Formats: sequence, structure tokens, C-alpha cells
Amino acid sequence: MTIAQITDLHVTTEKDPLNQRRNEERLRQVMQAIHGLRPRPVAIIASGDLVDRGEREEYVELKRLMAESEIPIFYAMGNHDSREGFLAEFSGPGAETDENGFVQYTVDFGEMRMVVCDTLDGPNDGEYDEARAAWLARTLDEAPDRPTAVVLHHPPIPSGIRWMDPDPNSPWLGRLEQVLTGRKQVKVLMCGHIHRAFNGVFAGHVVSAAPATSIQLTLDLTEVDMHVPDGREILVEEPPGYALLMSEGGNLTTHMCLAGDYAPAVTYNFPFRKLA
Repeated sequence: MTIAQITDLHVTTEKDPLNQRRNEERLRQVMQAIHGLRPRPVAIIASGDLVDRGEREEYVELKRLMAESEIPIFYAMGNHDSREGFLAEFSGPGAETDENGFVQYTVDFGEMRMVVCDTLDGPNDGEYDEARAAWLARTLDEAPDRPTAVVLHHPPIPSGIRWMDPDPNSPWLGRLEQVLTGRKQVKVLMCGHIHRAFNGVFAGHVVSAAPATSIQLTLDLTEVDMHVPDGREILVEEPPGYALLMSEGGNLTTHMCLAGDYAPAVTYNFPFRKLA
């Protein structure tokens, strides 16, 4: 069984014609690639920054694009999103809220569980206050033996791209770490936000950040002064991508994938010649 993860769609409107065309085309490439997978994923999780400015009109566009999907789609909030705008257009499974109005919910897929968290708050950095952390602790307690993927837009670890990374002293990271520590059923934290694939460890769990469907962040691991623009490249038109979560025998495995048309290099025929 597989679940596809798309992230950082940044769907927008004709107010921004360049990004509207580019981001929609890249999203379509990814959705086409996902629909062509065998076996076809049972679901798609769109893990935040669904739109670019949080405007309701952008969610109308997102809804139009996602209506073409033959695979159920579940949504999470990113820092470019607006709960009010999102919930004005989306409701029900895939867009549920907790008792405090945060877009947080669980979905069971056979032997595994997906827990979707809401880290939206502020212009760029994530947030996870005490109310949200209490919901997560209670939710994880409900199924302590079910292999679980936790979805949150903001990675709780540094990527090395300094201007995008969280402050390691942010209180929300401590609250999240306290909840997740020792929760052995949590197999992976699925994130976005960085517009680039990377992996790490947080509270004893694998963090898997997926590439964006929109343009990617340039991999620049040098120091940066956020108050002194220096003309460096920060975004690059690398191919759009997505992640694929595989569940098998209680294990969860993540693949990072690029979307596009690539010619086959070797086919599985006999006699079979190994490349190496």
C-alpha cells in the first residue's frame, strides 16, 4: 500500500500570471506521475502551502485542480495558507478540524494511521501550541500499536538552508519533542516547507521532507545575513517532485520521486544484463 505526498503547491490566480501558469503546470506533472504509479496510491496528502497568498480565490483554483484527481486527497496547513479561506472551500474527510478549529485529524489506511497536524502560525516559522500538542498526545494514545505517519508542514529540524530553518530554541519544538519522545508507533514525520527533499531525526523519529511541486529551493548551505540582501540565488527550476510512503508488514518506507518524462534505460527481459 502506498500514499503519495505532495507539498508546497503555491496555487495562485491570474493576479500573478507567471506563477499561476508555472505552478499549475508543475502540479499537473506531479499529479499525472502519481496517477501513473503502479500500484496506484490509495491517497494523496498535500502537506501545506497549498496556495500562495491564503486568499479564498486561490482555494477556488485549488479545488478546481484537485477535482480532476481520481485518488482521494487529504490536506494540511502551511504558512502560506489561511484556515478561514481553506475551510470556506473544503470540508469533510481530508479537511477536518479539531475541537479548537485547527486542521488536525487522523486517517486509517489498513494497518497504518496518518495523523495530520496543523503548524500554521506566523509568516514563516512553524508553531505548535499547548492545545495542539495536547490533541496530538491524546490522538497518539488512541492507537499506540498502529504504525503511524505524522504529517506537519514545518520540519522540526534544520535543513542547513539557514534562512528557512527554524530557531532551535522555539518553544513549539520543545512541545512537539515532548509529545513524540518514546512514541514507538510513530515511524516517520512527513514534512514540506523547504522546497527540497532532505532527511534527519527528531525525538527519535525519522523526518522526511518532500520536494515541492512548485519551484525548489537552491541548495546553499553557506551563512546568510537575513538583513543584508546579497543577490544570491534562492529558488531554482529543478524538476517538480513528490514523496511516496510505502506501508508493508508494519514498516513505513519513503521514496523521493521526480515528475517528468524519462526514457527507460533498461527493461526486465532475459537474459538480464546487470548494470553493475
